[in-house]
Amino acid sequence: MLELLHFLLGGSSDTGSLTAHRKIRDIEFQLHLDWPGVADGIRVSRSGARQGSVRVEPAPPGAATAQLLSGAGELRLAEWQRLIERDLFALPEEHVGISGRIMLSFLMRRVGSHAFNNPTHSHARQADAEGTTNLAYLLGLDWQLAGRYRELQAREKTRRELRKAASDPILGRIVGKASDLRGQIAVVEHRVNELQQQIDAFRVVPEYENLRIRADEIDRRIREMRNQDAVDRRNLNDLERAVEEAVSPDIDYLEPIYAELGIVLTDQVRRSFADVEAFHHSIVRNRRRYLDDEITTLRTRLADREAERNTLGNRLAEVLQTLREGGALDALTTLQRILAQEQALLGALQHRFEAAQAVEASRREITQTRVALQQEMETDIEERRHVVNQAVVLFSEYAQRLYSPDREAYLRFEPGDASLQIKPHIASDSSGGISSMVIFCFDLTVAVLAHRAGRAPDFLVHDSHLFDGVDERQFVRALSLSAEVCEQENLQYIVTLNSDELEKAVRLGFDPANHVLEPRLTDAFDDGGLFGFRF
Repeated sequence: MLELLHFLLGGSSDTGSLTAHRKIRDIEFQLHLDWPGVADGIRVSRSGARQGSVRVEPAPPGAATAQLLSGAGELRLAEWQRLIERDLFALPEEHVGISGRIMLSFLMRRVGSHAFNNPTHSHARQADAEGTTNLAYLLGLDWQLAGRYRELQAREKTRRELRKAASDPILGRIVGKASDLRGQIAVVEHRVNELQQQIDAFRVVPEYENLRIRADEIDRRIREMRNQDAVDRRNLNDLERAVEEAVSPDIDYLEPIYAELGIVLTDQVRRSFADVEAFHHSIVRNRRRYLDDEITTLRTRLADREAERNTLGNRLAEVLQTLREGGALDALTTLQRILAQEQALLGALQHRFEAAQAVEASRREITQTRVALQQEMETDIEERRHVVNQAVVLFSEYAQRLYSPDREAYLRFEPGDASLQIKPHIASDSSGGISSMVIFCFDLTVAVLAHRAGRAPDFLVHDSHLFDGVDERQFVRALSLSAEVCEQENLQYIVTLNSDELEKAVRLGFDPANHVLEPRLTDAFDDGGLFGFRF
């Protein structure tokens, strides 16, 4: 029955849930309940075969027409959940951290979710901050302040994950240490500044490519002239040595030799020698004249090339100066691309630096935030002392009704490290099931106070598992107390009981005559069973 109530009041249904069972998934279950602003209440219908929609007749006032599906009063599940939050729990449009479904899970605890293990948890894996934030709303405390614990927990979880990543030999390279990254950022910033200065001072030369070709040609011409000079200087050296060697032969030694030999040279012979000597002098003069002309030519060529080389050198210097002061558009584009790459690298390093700083400083900041939140929470509890006192007195009254007037019982509200702490307490004795009776008194307190303030619907539902192991005396007193409180507060308390447990209550004085709902479900016969078959 509890599963069906949750299903009809907007609960999710997976493949393993009751309503997804192949034999009943096509059955349309119905629930009739009172609704604000609807005199005769509404009828809710939903089947496991169509889990995403709910038929509500008549449609509650203010139902979003855009959420209506085919068929009269058929709503999308999300719209039905929104209407429950708005009309049954009076939640504002923005209510991050609290949920109608979670609060329904406190008003209708399920043993399958281990909701009877902890008074402030509606399921076993629920975070403390989530449970107490929703309870803070039902009890009239500042739920938004309590909800900030959830944000704090998220930050703490992120910090632990980042810290773990920073310690990892591989992932640590991605985050890094702030001290290392600070140095890398300084180097990259310097490169970025240098590139930016180069770009700012860059002057695009329209004829850059032509000037570059011209400079190459001038340089090539200068190198050619230097090679030609080297050849001409070698030739000049050879010619100068040849001039030094070009002299007339010495023949004065011939006549004395002949005289010593007893040979007397005639005048005719002497004339022949004179002719030969004159011929040789003529050859030497002609050769020296030729060599002098060649030397003059080489020296002239060297001088001319020297002058031309000086002119070309000055011209090359002018062209190179122009090229240094400016450049082609392609060069500017290249510089801009490199600058963009360096800026991207700088941005990535800065993000890593911020992450590293967050890892190293977040623990201190989280601690400071936690202390400040605890102080705010303490102040809020003190300012809402009348609300807190109501809850404490009501819980104590219910607990003493179950046990004795002198039984110590109280609710404690205090700001904790991870959440608002709400701790119901009943002093223990030899009676069994004390923890179950803590949950019973706590749930009844929450239901009464939330209903009085218009923050919750007028019902509370308990599964029979709540009373497992509970002493018979407290069990009977709990049934009597819930009947009395419901009559006083105009509430509806629904509890599922096995017949043998009910018989124990009757023997101890509880009269169920006006409380048992028909029909009774029984497994006494072979052809009986829930929904007419056995699971």
